[in-house]
Amino acid sequence: MRNTRTIRLARPGWLLRRYPAGYFTPTRLERRIQPTDLGPRGSLPAEAGVPVCWHSMRCVKYTGYILWKLLVIGGSLLCLMSSSAVAVTEDLGNGFFDHGVATPVSNHRGTVATRDGQGRDVVLVWLFDHRGGYALLMIDAQTGKSRQFPTPFPPGGDCPYASILSSHNRYYTHFNSYFCEFDPAKPGFTFFHKTAPQMAMSMTEDNNGVIWSVTYPQSGVVCFNPATGQLKDYGHVYQQNWAQYQRSVAADATGWLYFAVGNTASQIIAFDPTTGKGAPLVPENERAHGTAYVVCDLDGKVYGLAARGRHDWLELDHGRARKLGDYEPRPKPIIAGSQALFYRQFPSGKVLQTCDLVERRLVVADPRTKETKELRFDYTSEGADIMGVATAPDGAICGGTAFPMRFFSYDPKTDRWANRAAYGQWNAVATQGDRFFVGGYTAGFLLEWNPSRPWVATVKDKPGSNPLFLTECAPSIYRPHRLLPYPDGRRLLLAGTPDYGLTGGGLLIWDRKTRSGALLEHTQLLPEQSTISLAALPEGKALGGTTTSPGTGGEKKARQAELYILDLASRRIEWHQAIFPGAQEYTDLCPGPKGLVFGFVDRKRFFVFDSKQRKVLHQQETGATFGATTSQQSPRVFVLAPEGAIYILFTKAIARLDPDTFTINLLAPSPVPIGLGGDWLDGRIYFGNGSHLYSYKLLRRNEPP
Repeated sequence: MRNTRTIRLARPGWLLRRYPAGYFTPTRLERRIQPTDLGPRGSLPAEAGVPVCWHSMRCVKYTGYILWKLLVIGGSLLCLMSSSAVAVTEDLGNGFFDHGVATPVSNHRGTVATRDGQGRDVVLVWLFDHRGGYALLMIDAQTGKSRQFPTPFPPGGDCPYASILSSHNRYYTHFNSYFCEFDPAKPGFTFFHKTAPQMAMSMTEDNNGVIWSVTYPQSGVVCFNPATGQLKDYGHVYQQNWAQYQRSVAADATGWLYFAVGNTASQIIAFDPTTGKGAPLVPENERAHGTAYVVCDLDGKVYGLAARGRHDWLELDHGRARKLGDYEPRPKPIIAGSQALFYRQFPSGKVLQTCDLVERRLVVADPRTKETKELRFDYTSEGADIMGVATAPDGAICGGTAFPMRFFSYDPKTDRWANRAAYGQWNAVATQGDRFFVGGYTAGFLLEWNPSRPWVATVKDKPGSNPLFLTECAPSIYRPHRLLPYPDGRRLLLAGTPDYGLTGGGLLIWDRKTRSGALLEHTQLLPEQSTISLAALPEGKALGGTTTSPGTGGEKKARQAELYILDLASRRIEWHQAIFPGAQEYTDLCPGPKGLVFGFVDRKRFFVFDSKQRKVLHQQETGATFGATTSQQSPRVFVLAPEGAIYILFTKAIARLDPDTFTINLLAPSPVPIGLGGDWLDGRIYFGNGSHLYSYKLLRRNEPP
């Protein structure tokens, strides 16, 4: 029987903290833990407002082995984000294992320097992990002491895309259809309210101190009066048949509101609060791909551009636009911005230089004394989203996480993790020979990593980087969905959706020998569609499956997805057909024997396609029995074992496909949702969900469970 107890280090007042991924770090307590403090399973309470260094403690399970080996290497203690750290794999039963969190840190979605109720410099940070925007972190800029305040509504996987620090020193954001106010003087959340969907893309404050929010995807408008505590939701005031991004908003001195729209076609909307109506100001023939722009000037007026990059300014007044030509605006100072907002100036005159959530490090500079102060702070996190996993040539399970963008590697033999900053978001990953390849967002880049050589941070077009930057495919491919190592060991195929606001994605054929590629546009493949699944066919051909989904914020134009056969040498489409009328995506494809290809359409219909006869031999609905398939941006539904066995990852279970009878046989229901695939290594199928890496161990014949 396991002996569970708190483990104390020799130094009084310290204990070990176990992070979700199994990392251990020593933590200084403000006071010793008392038996009455412990909650269920030895945990400590996590009430809002309790110092993070206190409420995030976890008692560590001690199973009899020496934990000092986990802590002391060369006389120094391992910290959370060291390049290598020990995981603690948990047996979930029935062959399933939880290997922990790949990247146990959060991402900021807006950071501001301000003051608290006692006039002390503090930093406010919106925290984002795989759950969404789960908390507001407040850090004392003089001591590093931090307090974490859970978001007073369910994040629902959504997060801040805009925030504003008002003239009355209150911090606002709006996401998952909730508008909220945080008061650092209290400190705590002082208001939140449900609104029309969904999240603010820009926010501003008018001359009366009223906070305005304009939301994705259909231009919802909300205003909140801090003086009265009243919120007014005007609903959606401008509709398009595509998801709109409203990246700038401004209120003039007369009470009118103006906001800019993108990305399929730019527009400026004039909104009259007295009528609650919005009207477009840019004529249809002057709209452009991208986004418009508006700004409030020091003169109290709002000026705009019909599209960023132009110089023909507009003066916006009482719902009308007057052309000015060249103009140099003098923006009214408002502390607001996108999810990248990082406001550095403290009221005391000091400057926030760094707020690093990965290293938990704060750096504050004092311009008067020319001194800088470095502080350590803390917070809790359930980790970043895993984008996909694949077996690397060095026998590790590797991939990337999003927000923050990190590389991870898990070594099953040693139960150890490595975690490093990554070049972009690793959407699609795959191995070919002794190299590991990455197709990433943004700009549809392609990387090549050699695990046998030292890691050298990627710099675009810099020789000697490892991973090495090979090319990028923007705007044709901006968000990769599939990376296919072709069986010839020489070519790679990368495909995905295009840049923001565009429709129809391309396909890259990369030649490793010549270190060059051919990028096919959607017009050379299937117009207005994007390839999201690929399978190699004999004789230098490939089968592609498309989606009707456009690039983010783009307009959907195709009515149904199709399959196509591409000849790689001539780079020409030999055949294409919408074999399932009304289908919107071919989720994944897998080559089988004798020219057969197995696939899924819309995540819930399995089919068998004969590439020689170009017809469907078998199909069946699988949603009711197994649930939908995995669904990440590169889902990797099919997992191939070295001996040829084909496994399928559903959200609810793992199954095995009989390639002769086309029967799908259940192997085991999963104790956790299966969010993304998926690869095989040493008798295990690895997959992810949220921030965690899991595996399923297949039993050998005559092996007891």
